[in-house]
Amino acid sequence: PFGMVLDALAKPSGFPPVILPERIAKMPATAPLTEVLGSGPFIFKRDEWVPGNKAVFVRNPNYSARSEPPSGLSGSKKSNFDRIEWLYLPDANSAISALKNGEVDLIEQLPPDYITPLRADKNIKVGSGGAYQGFLVLNHLFPPFNNPKARQALAHAVNQERFTAAMGYPLDMRVTYCATYFICGGPNETAAGAEPYRKTDLAQAKKLLAESGYKGEKVVLLVPSDVTYLNAEALMAAQTMRNMGMNVDMQTMDWASIGARRAKKDAPEAGGWNMYVTVAGEFDVNSPIANAYLSAACGNSLPGWPCDKPLDELRTAWIKETVPAKRKELLDAFQTRAYEAVPYVNAGQYSAAYAARANLKGLDKLWAGMPTFWMLDK
Repeated sequence: PFGMVLDALAKPSGFPPVILPERIAKMPATAPLTEVLGSGPFIFKRDEWVPGNKAVFVRNPNYSARSEPPSGLSGSKKSNFDRIEWLYLPDANSAISALKNGEVDLIEQLPPDYITPLRADKNIKVGSGGAYQGFLVLNHLFPPFNNPKARQALAHAVNQERFTAAMGYPLDMRVTYCATYFICGGPNETAAGAEPYRKTDLAQAKKLLAESGYKGEKVVLLVPSDVTYLNAEALMAAQTMRNMGMNVDMQTMDWASIGARRAKKDAPEAGGWNMYVTVAGEFDVNSPIANAYLSAACGNSLPGWPCDKPLDELRTAWIKETVPAKRKELLDAFQTRAYEAVPYVNAGQYSAAYAARANLKGLDKLWAGMPTFWMLDK
């Protein structure tokens, strides 16, 4: 045991510590899971599951709720609903129409273009879905981004405000500039090492790119076609690299195809890649062990395959340190080194949005974009 056991076990994110029955844990990693088990307030209805269309959850009759009122992910999780249906509606217009007509009660992630018009609809409540950070993920195995100077060059060229504005988020839902690799407003916010990158500096970007040995080779950028805000982020990434003098080869495909392509270690000209874009919620950003690309030690299997031994050593020291003042010093040193090694480039911070029918009760209790539906009622 160590001081961050609870932090590690309680992390609510896309990378949760899943506790499995021994017989399932011993299955080969390549074997498909045929059971969905849990001890929470809902039961997954496999017989009603339609992949790519609908997932159904019903109240768990054997769930024993705590007596404390619900708060975030703690307290009682007793559901007010017998049944919850998750519907996959990939067409944004269809999803918005379903919400307005009362066919659905809530859209978990509202496309940015609809935030302003839905705020004016008295029958709809638009709220914050938690803080997010844009990621420009770089392939560290091949030129040009195998050279830290090329990665630093990109960081100098990025204008965070332009990225988040291009993604469509209104001014009150985006941060003009966030100096931390973590979350601005979060417990680990720090500006250590960020000063050289505070203002876009194309001259410095071009200088560093030249020093990296880049000579006009194609840079393969994977562009998602089916997620509007990620498509906008990728288009901004392409323009940013072109402003630096890079020869960008934009290869457009759906997000599922990018998910498969990014796992390939092939050279970019042989079906691999140099960059793809994504975003991460605050729980997958806000510490040296929660942030996927800052927590990835050398030898990791994370697409992009970042490796920096000084960063690994600082992360380990930060985890082990128990004195708050010293932990803060180590956190600052960790981020300073991150700005030197550049595991990925921060494209800016914004707040996602949800939209719900105004008659849905308990919306004010939703926390950081988590689907804590046991807090809701009608």
